[in-house]
Amino acid sequence: MSGRPRTLVLGIGNILWADEGFGVRAVEEFHARFETGDDVTVLDGGTQGLYLVQFVEACDRLLVFDAIDYGLEPGTLRVVRDQEVPRFTGAKKMSLHQTGFQEVLSAADLLGRYPSCLALIGCQPLDLEDWGGPLTAPVRASIEPALTAALETLAEWGVDCRPRPQRAEGFERLLAHDIDYRAYERRTRDRADDRQGD
Repeated sequence: MSGRPRTLVLGIGNILWADEGFGVRAVEEFHARFETGDDVTVLDGGTQGLYLVQFVEACDRLLVFDAIDYGLEPGTLRVVRDQEVPRFTGAKKMSLHQTGFQEVLSAADLLGRYPSCLALIGCQPLDLEDWGGPLTAPVRASIEPALTAALETLAEWGVDCRPRPQRAEGFERLLAHDIDYRAYERRTRDRADDRQGD
């Protein structure tokens, strides 16, 4: 492998709690649409917390998708960089994974392997209480602009991203087919429709 800087594109969150799944769904869609070089790792970090340290300490540049409570209108995206990132991953803690990710960054720093470039693409959630529910409409609509922001950030870093020849076909998905976006969201919407029809 070349001596190019290593980049990690990471989505964190919990798809079982509605908008808490934004980061995972955003990175899943990024992976479905774009190819990268072997100097880039695209990862569904879920709620793994400190288990992510090995991935963070191995990268030079880190881009994170996550649901963040900025106190803004639901679906609002905000991109924060470098030293600002740790305070937003825990200022208004919504779930255990946010505290865990602050610890991941601290651990990487203590190990002397903190990313030289760091960007957080955060989306303001609407609903975090709907167990098993899909993303809400404003958060789902924010995935597209989140991908645009990610491509702009990666381009600034000199990271090459190319559209896949056939979207979501012929490559290994990030999530198993029963919990990938299309299958999971379709199933949860069908259940909600069934409940409303009763």
